[in-house]
Amino acid sequence: MKYETAFAALMGITSAREIPLYSHRFAKREVPQEHSHEATLRVVNTALKLNNPLNIADAVFALLGNKAAAEGAPNVKNLDCLQQIVADQAFTNAKAAGDVDSQAQAIIFRALERNTGQVGLASVLCTETAVNPEIASITQHQDPASPEASGNADIELAVAKALASIGADPLLALQSGTFPPGKIGDPTAAGNTCDDANDANGCIFTLNLLTPAVTEAEITAAVAGAGADAGVACDSGAGNAEAGAGAAAGGAAAGNSSAGAAAGAGAAAGGATGTVNVQSFTGALGGPPPPVESTAGADRPFNVNGATFLNAGAAIQRSCAVQKNACANAANSGQIQGGTQQCDAQEDQCRSANSLKRARRTTVSRRQANGLDFGSCGSPAIQFAVGLDGRKEASFQNVNQGDFNHGSALAIRIIADFTCQRLESSCKAAAATVQACKSASQASQAAKGQAAADAFNSALGA
Repeated sequence: MKYETAFAALMGITSAREIPLYSHRFAKREVPQEHSHEATLRVVNTALKLNNPLNIADAVFALLGNKAAAEGAPNVKNLDCLQQIVADQAFTNAKAAGDVDSQAQAIIFRALERNTGQVGLASVLCTETAVNPEIASITQHQDPASPEASGNADIELAVAKALASIGADPLLALQSGTFPPGKIGDPTAAGNTCDDANDANGCIFTLNLLTPAVTEAEITAAVAGAGADAGVACDSGAGNAEAGAGAAAGGAAAGNSSAGAAAGAGAAAGGATGTVNVQSFTGALGGPPPPVESTAGADRPFNVNGATFLNAGAAIQRSCAVQKNACANAANSGQIQGGTQQCDAQEDQCRSANSLKRARRTTVSRRQANGLDFGSCGSPAIQFAVGLDGRKEASFQNVNQGDFNHGSALAIRIIADFTCQRLESSCKAAAATVQACKSASQASQAAKGQAAADAFNSALGA
C-alpha cells in the first residue's frame, strides 16, 4: 500500500454527509482506503444512526487512524476500539430491528482493514470486549504487507462463522478481505489501495482488487467443521454445543435411537418438545446429514447442531454442507472409497431433496434467449413479498435461495448488489452478465416495491 502527505481530499462526499472536514494535522499516512467497501460502510452507517448514544458522526471514522477518528468520535475514550464500538452498536440496532442483512454487514465491517500510518504497519487491536459475541469474536484485517497479515485468514474464517450463526451466507466473509500487499519503502508511493465514496458497490470490488486470504472451500469446511461453534450468536444465548458435533441437537433430548432415523426421514426429532426435523434427505454416505430442527414460535426457529437460523433454506444448506464435510473426511481417511467427488454429488442430492438444488438446466433456455450466462447458478430473480424471514412488512429476497442464500432486506439495493457479487464470485458468470446485473441493480433502485423487483428481473430476463 502507498501513503501520501495530502489529507484534505480524504472523503469525496464529506459535505453531503454533513461530516466536519478535517481542518488540520496534515500527516504522512497511507493513501485513504476507508471507502473501499462502500456498500458495507453505508449499511453500517444507517444502522448506527438508529441509536447512536456516543454521537459518532459517521461510521467511516472508525476506519481512520486515531487522530483523524477523534474528530468524528469525540465522546469515545478508547479510539483503538472505535471500529468495534461502531460495529457493535450497528449490530445491536439491526438486531432490534430484525434486520439480518445489516447484522451481517456489521460483522463484515468489524473485520475491515483500518488505515495506519505507513505501509506494512498493523493497526492496534482493541482489548475491550464487545457486547455482542458475533462482534467480539472478530478483529480487523491487518495491512497485507505487515507480519500480522498472517492472521487475516483466521479473521475471515471467524467472520464466516459469525455470519453463519445469524443465518447469513458465510461466503460473504470473502467481502471483508483487503488488498494485495504493497511494497514497503516504495519511493514512488505506488500501491494497491482505492478510495471512492461515490462507488456504491465498493471500489475494491469494481477494480477487482479484493484479495481474500481464504477460499470458498476453506470457508465451507470451517463452517461445517465448526458445527455448533458457529452458533456463537444464537439468540437463545446457549452457545454451548460442542465443535464439530455431527449428532442432532435434539437426538439426546429424544432419548432413543429413532432420532437417527428421523434425521433422514423428516420425522419428529423431539416429539416431547414440539421440535420437528425438516431435513428430508436420506442419503448417508459418510454419515447422515444432521437434523434441521424446526420449533414453532421460536425467534430463530431452525437449528442445526446448535446453530440457529431464521429460514429453512439456510439451515438445510448448512445441514447438507456438514454432511459433505463428514463425507470428505471419510473419503480422505480411506474410510470410504471413491474419492470426494461423490461427496459433492451427495450434497447436490441433499439440496435437491429439499428443493435447494441449483436450477442450472431449467434456466438454460432463458439464459440463451436473453444472451446472459449465469455461470453455475440458476435464476437470480428477486421477489418482493410479505413474510420473508418472518418480517411483518414486505421486503426483498432472492427466489433462488440455493444459489443466492441471503436474508431479506427492505432495500432492493442490498439484495441486488449481493446478487451481482455472487454472480461474479461464486457463479463465475460471464463478465457481460455481471455488468448487466449491476445495470439492473441501478435501474431497480429508481423504483419501489414490486416495480423495483420487476425492473431488476426484467433487465436480466429472470
